[in-house]
Amino acid sequence: MPKTVALLGAFDTKGTEYAFVRDCIHARGHNTLLIDIGVLGQPQLTPDVTSSEVAQAAGFDLQDLVEAQDRGEAMAAMKQGVEALIPQLHAQGRFDAIMALGGGGGTSIACAAMRKLPLGVPKVMVSTVAGTDVSGYVGVKDIVMIPSIVDVVGINRISRDIFAKAAGAVRGMVETDVPPGDDRPLIVASMFGNTTQCIEDAKAKLEQAGYEVLVFHATGTGGRTMESLIESGQIAGVLDVTTTEWADELIGGVLAAGPTRLEAAARHGIPAIVTPACLDMVNFWAPETIPDKFADRRFYQHNPNITLMRTTPDECRQLGEILAGKLNGSSGPLTVLLPLQGLSVIDSPDGPFWWPEANQTLFDTLKKNLRPDIPVLEIDANVNDKAFSEKCATVLLEQMGAG
Repeated sequence: MPKTVALLGAFDTKGTEYAFVRDCIHARGHNTLLIDIGVLGQPQLTPDVTSSEVAQAAGFDLQDLVEAQDRGEAMAAMKQGVEALIPQLHAQGRFDAIMALGGGGGTSIACAAMRKLPLGVPKVMVSTVAGTDVSGYVGVKDIVMIPSIVDVVGINRISRDIFAKAAGAVRGMVETDVPPGDDRPLIVASMFGNTTQCIEDAKAKLEQAGYEVLVFHATGTGGRTMESLIESGQIAGVLDVTTTEWADELIGGVLAAGPTRLEAAARHGIPAIVTPACLDMVNFWAPETIPDKFADRRFYQHNPNITLMRTTPDECRQLGEILAGKLNGSSGPLTVLLPLQGLSVIDSPDGPFWWPEANQTLFDTLKKNLRPDIPVLEIDANVNDKAFSEKCATVLLEQMGAG
């Protein structure tokens, strides 16, 4: 069946380029939904959704933006507009995939819209910045970035090839049927090298109970991606064992996941297990990259490129307060499990990061600040011991009604 590809761009300056891509998509028998974000003049291509409608979605009047002649303000307004409008249009069934062409500004606006769409919706961005670090544009969504090679100015022997094949890519995506699989209920889990054994053991138990477990490495990007997937509404349970990204967020490590980490499951009432595992460590790159202010701290060389720094009792107190604050917003079943014999492989008796006073400060602060109706289970084991991992899995199954 024919599909519809939304083409999002500034038709006042790039009408020729979008007309070319539109024709490539139509030639395959698919439809397009043309969405204009131009504010400099009349569109060279008749849109299905006008730039005035985009501006209105953000609470602006297009004529006011045109008269102000402030490009920065106009771009900010159109970005807000597409962030509001694009998910609405998709929810209404107006399009099945989205594609855009642009330079830095156009890429910023188009990718902001794409990030608001669910995982699995085809998203193709042909961009002049695609050869650089595009993490700020892509975020944690499945956006395909294609380098434009030349600027997005007219149709020439280079752009004709790039644009046509990009149109072919999005056509292929909407024409592809995903083969059926064993679609069991999904559980997400957070893992680090220092909690691998815990997650592997818990994962095996959960899979035996009929669940599929998706594991995310707690490297900042992993935590953000996991939170995004929880937001999508596809997740039955959360095994958030490895909350280490909050240590990096607080202290300035290199693997922070941002200030909204631990909010998605709480906000959506998803059954969850949370532990403070790996909050004994902050992550830095090679030793020479560590800020001088940390020179007198305790370090462990995890590998040639990653150096771990032990958190102090005062930092653990702050982390306990942060975790409690996030978890107190939970609207669904939640249990906190505390591994009394260490938060990681290296935080165990006689291990290089063993610091019972720091851990106890973390535990005490967390318990003191948690809502009284949130259960806290103290397990006399290391996070990687079988007793702890099995308890995590068992309690999560009980919370999901499968115990």
